[in-house]
Formats: sequence, C-alpha cells, structure tokens
Amino acid sequence: MPEGDRPAGRDGGGDRAIGVLGSAFNPPHLGHLVLAGEARWRLQLDEVVLVPTGDPYHKEVLADPGGRARLEMVEVAIDGLDGLSASAIEVGRPGPSYTYDTLGRIAELRPDSEIYLLMGADTALGFGDWHRPDAIVELARVAIAPREDIEQNAVERVFRKLGAGDRFEFIGMPPIGLSSTLVQQRLRAGQPYRHLVPAGVAEMIEREELYGNG
Repeated sequence: MPEGDRPAGRDGGGDRAIGVLGSAFNPPHLGHLVLAGEARWRLQLDEVVLVPTGDPYHKEVLADPGGRARLEMVEVAIDGLDGLSASAIEVGRPGPSYTYDTLGRIAELRPDSEIYLLMGADTALGFGDWHRPDAIVELARVAIAPREDIEQNAVERVFRKLGAGDRFEFIGMPPIGLSSTLVQQRLRAGQPYRHLVPAGVAEMIEREELYGNG
C-alpha cells in the first residue's frame, strides 16, 4: 500500500476509539459521509458519531429546519452504513453548543474510549477561536482532512500556537468539493441536487419541504 494510503493507526489511549464529527448537517451530504468513512478506515476507529449542532454560538445556521429535523436527516443518511451513528447530544441540550461540552459528555459516557475530533482544514483554521480549544485537545486528538485551497502549514501554526503540535494529524481523503450551502443554493434555484446527498435525505427534504422547496 502506498505511504499516503496507509491507515494512520492510533496511539492506544483506550480500549475503543471513536471519531466525533460535528456539523450543522444542513443538510447532510455525501462529503460528510466520505469524511466519516475515510476517518474510520484510516484511523482504525470502532465508530464515528455524527453530532448535529444544536445552537451554534459562533455562527448562524441559515434556512434551518430545526435541530430535530437535521438529526433525522443524519439518521436517514447513515442508515445501513456500518460504524456510523447519530447523536442528539447537542440538539437535545438547551443553550449554545460548545464542542468542549459535547466531548466532555462523550468522555463521561465512554470513559474507556480514545476520542478523535474530525474536521476539515477550513474548520481547523479557526480552531483557535473556539470555546476552550486548549481543553478540547486534552479531551480528543484532532484529525483533519486537508483541502487543496488551504496550506497545511497554516493549520499547523494554529495548533502549535495552542501548544498542541502533538495533538493533531492530517488524514487523507478523496477531494470532495461539496457543502451544505451548495445543496441549499441548488434547492433554491431549482437545480439538480439529488446526486449530492443520500437518497433518503433527498426524499425527506422533498416530502417535508424542509427548505421551502415545495
């Protein structure tokens, strides 16, 4: 196997290893599933938990059908996919959704698990501005999917500034230029979008007119 395709493995922090992928999932698309699946393989994770954002303190969730609807879309999206699960830990909690609180709760529920926080390089660039980023990297290692338009050195500087140069790693994944914003734009414009999301998600969007697409 070529060096760039070899699973990264893990450093043995617990009996099980789980990945946590948080996002608005508004809506969930195939890029989310690629990241979750690739991370599970490359990091040899037992499970990847997808956590829809409840009340994000740092940004507005546009055209939001509501946390419960986004959670249901995630459940539909991962149906039949081994090793992926959805969590209501944030949508069921009042107040702002802080990743630190979410990871802390997951660590309490799964004390014997090593936790990996999964994110794209674009998200990682702003990690230093998150709520308690120094505490987050104590709770979890950060696994980052690179992007061609973002220099890895810029991401590395973010974590070195936090004194967490040994608490993150890059993971390879096929380049997928998808975003929930793109899907919403296609919906509003009446353009094709079904090939960008899991079939069950498209059916739910249209059945319940989640984005005013009726």
